Amino acid sequence: MQMLCSDATQVSQQNGRENTRILKVIEDGFSMTFFLDREQAGRLLGEVLLAREFDHPVILALPRGGVPVALEIAKMLKAPLDLQFVRKISVPGQPELAAGAVVDGNPPLIILNDSIVNAVGIRQEYIENEATKKLAEIARRRSVYLADRETINVLGRTVILTDDGIATGATVRAALKALRHQKPSKLILAIPVAASDTLAKIESEVDEIICLKTPHPFIAIGAHYNQFDQLEDWQVMAMIKEADGIESE
Repeated sequence: MQMLCSDATQVSQQNGRENTRILKVIEDGFSMTFFLDREQAGRLLGEVLLAREFDHPVILALPRGGVPVALEIAKMLKAPLDLQFVRKISVPGQPELAAGAVVDGNPPLIILNDSIVNAVGIRQEYIENEATKKLAEIARRRSVYLADRETINVLGRTVILTDDGIATGATVRAALKALRHQKPSKLILAIPVAASDTLAKIESEVDEIICLKTPHPFIAIGAHYNQFDQLEDWQVMAMIKEADGIESE
């Protein structure tokens, strides 16, 4: 496994890209419910992305919640859909606090939050042990969701990464850093709802952010949906099967 610090400039400099980011927020405002469900959020994002006329994009979803959003986008853009697997590495005894994350890949990447790791004094042995456990769960999910389906090569392609929302952004940021190592031509983050301060921190990782809502205050992702049920594995599997049908149309 390869380990990266959380310095935002590291991956950018390795790829030699210009630090050009566009933050596109469709609408701000105070309201507790914005979307009927994840599918509606995906269709609204799809409308915006369709107007951008990206050339042969690949849609990547963070499972589980990002999959129904991504499926609607993929259907509207007639684009292939794949999954980006990321698992948080928590601080010992503090499951909600992220010390980093492990991202599926060849090889897998461990993205560390330097400030938290150093402040808490987390040993590398703990990080590696936790990463091994998380990778086992990633392997299980990949087997269940995708079976023998081949991973889509994103080299030189426009990649649109999506989820159902962003709160702290630890998982999304790790996914974006890992995707940069795969050298897409353009990296887009498309999100229905997110905390504005989190978007500001993520901005350096992408070429463009498209976010429909940045509510004030931001309480929780699920608070901005009328229906926000937890998805089961079988539902994700059905959506992947439907996405495979898009490519054959």
